[in-house]
Amino acid sequence: MLTNDQLNQWDRDHFLHASTAFGQHARNESPNRIVTKADGVFIEDRDGNRFLDAFAGLYCVNVGYGRTEIAEAISAQAHELAYYHAYVGHGTEASITLARMVAERAPAHMNKVYFGLGGSDANETNVKLVWYVQNVLGRPEKRKIISRWRGYHGSGLMTGSLTGLTPFHNKFGLPLAEVVHTEAPYYFRRPDPQMSEEAFTAHCAAKLEELIAREGADTIGAFIGEPLLGTGGIVPPPKGYWEAIQPILKKHDILLIVDEVVTGFGRMGTMMGSTHYGLHPDIITIAKGLTSAYAPLSGSIVSDEIFKVLEEGTDKFGPFGHGWTYSAHPIGAAAGVANLKLLDSLGLVQNARETGAYFRQAMASALSDHRFVGEVRGDGMLAAVELQRDPGARKDFDPAEKLTAQVVAEMARHGVIARAMPQGEIIGFAPPLCLSAAEADTVVEVTRDALNTVTKDF
Repeated sequence: MLTNDQLNQWDRDHFLHASTAFGQHARNESPNRIVTKADGVFIEDRDGNRFLDAFAGLYCVNVGYGRTEIAEAISAQAHELAYYHAYVGHGTEASITLARMVAERAPAHMNKVYFGLGGSDANETNVKLVWYVQNVLGRPEKRKIISRWRGYHGSGLMTGSLTGLTPFHNKFGLPLAEVVHTEAPYYFRRPDPQMSEEAFTAHCAAKLEELIAREGADTIGAFIGEPLLGTGGIVPPPKGYWEAIQPILKKHDILLIVDEVVTGFGRMGTMMGSTHYGLHPDIITIAKGLTSAYAPLSGSIVSDEIFKVLEEGTDKFGPFGHGWTYSAHPIGAAAGVANLKLLDSLGLVQNARETGAYFRQAMASALSDHRFVGEVRGDGMLAAVELQRDPGARKDFDPAEKLTAQVVAEMARHGVIARAMPQGEIIGFAPPLCLSAAEADTVVEVTRDALNTVTKDF
């Protein structure tokens, strides 16, 4: 029974939701969930239903819900100084402190941070940084950005173009011409089932070389990639992938943007995904785990080498003509400072490593032999279950069956939230980093039971 039908009606009449079928929602043909409170790994809706949030919102509530330390830091900052801009050398104690804390946690060669609001605007900033750097170096033709199919980098014009998932392109006239895509490092979907991981890595590297040769290295400014594919399916890279890709970029003088919006700040069981996979970025994108989504904030971390070019450019051409009104917003920065302190004091990076490994192993033990499970995979505090009609024959379900959506809905009926990932039949998991082993067991049990319930008559 709905406790506030007026709120539901306002929702249907006035609120445009992200990634939603607008017509169905407005006509009350699809369910909605109005969330009112949360604590630890649990959220609660207005009707008193409690759910274990096994996707941490959108991979972002790393420290868990209800952390009063962050709420108090936000309140204190709002009372003292709710806002001031970051233009022309202005700053606040919170934004300066957070920049230092981020630099301390980034790879050693990266010490400068530009703050924005969300991952999409951070990657828009990154593209402009690349174009600016190439122009300062006298190479204005190096404008193209290589992304990967199934990568996710945002929903803006450039960032939606960088994203390699067709739902983010369809009917928007994307991708834009400056973006080209290469092979997804998705071993489960390798073209030849007999390929080893090493052979598939060599295939991905060869495809990248072919793309660079076709487009011309002198037209390509940067390559962007997540340490592991996130929204594209929670897909860890095949063996040796980054070791093969990075030398190709270096050989062709192509900058590397590492998108750590999902993997940054503990989710991989290390502070940064770049460290976890041995990456040497020129620019890192951060957001989500930076504040655990207690307030909006994102960032672009630039290498010392890139900063030297930026410094040279502004010495020659004047101030860097880029900024957002809310860049380095002090409330977001205060949330970030408190969040990173909690990440350390609660040992959540270590818990992500240890409980994450337990969670993935438990999921694999429970589901790897299921007749409709093609693969259980993941890394750190990330896991995915990919479903197929006939895994032995590599035969997929008809998308019209919407199997994953049914399974996820059944899971919610039993108090666990997972995500039906786009462009595939994939159940995704990204719990808060404070997940306990007992809570991991609950997620596994509900997933198994929901899959069995939905498929019992198949």
